[in-house]
Amino acid sequence: MTAHAAGGGLEAASLVELAVRRLRSEILSGALAPGERLVEEQLTRRFGTSRAPLREALRRLGEQGLVEHLPRRGVRVAELSARDVDELFSLRDVLEQFAVRAALAGGAGPEPGPLAALAATVERMERAAAAGEALEQAAAHRDFHLALVALAGHHHLRRAYEPVLMRLQLYMATNLRREARARSAGEGARRHRRLYDAIASGDLDAVLAELERHGGRAYLTTEPTGP
Repeated sequence: MTAHAAGGGLEAASLVELAVRRLRSEILSGALAPGERLVEEQLTRRFGTSRAPLREALRRLGEQGLVEHLPRRGVRVAELSARDVDELFSLRDVLEQFAVRAALAGGAGPEPGPLAALAATVERMERAAAAGEALEQAAAHRDFHLALVALAGHHHLRRAYEPVLMRLQLYMATNLRREARARSAGEGARRHRRLYDAIASGDLDAVLAELERHGGRAYLTTEPTGP
């Protein structure tokens, strides 16, 4: 991650962005577990960067809700309580309902371009499920929900929605193994295909009904199984 290794001309801002992307990827994949301490000395050695860009990267990740800065105890990967998860999913549901109402207003149906982008994420989920690639399926799941909200063409909605979804990825990352034990790899893809088909039909009532089923609260158990 050094400037030399990356091509010799990286600005400090580029080093910050690289650190953000790498740490975010490790957090959302479950490689860094909730509650795990992030030690600056270890990370600067591993990433080959100085403390200044690393600290800025950690600050940005804190704004995204992925890490927590604790007084006199440093930085750790954020943890979510059952109440946090419930509130975040409830907020996700409200924002997604607003998005589909906006997208399907007037009965015209969603715009072809955004709808095609949504279809592509479902296809990615289906391929990942067939190949047993849990991390790719989780990434496609995140992109599906971002594409769903993008159907509304509402930029401020997307800006409000993205950090909610990002924090929910923390929950998903810790439950990949539990979800794999609880249900087949293809079940999640099938649920998203049903939701996509309802959206493509342009039937708002059908979409809202599918969203309600899609957002069930089975994850808030002693052994959560995923959204």
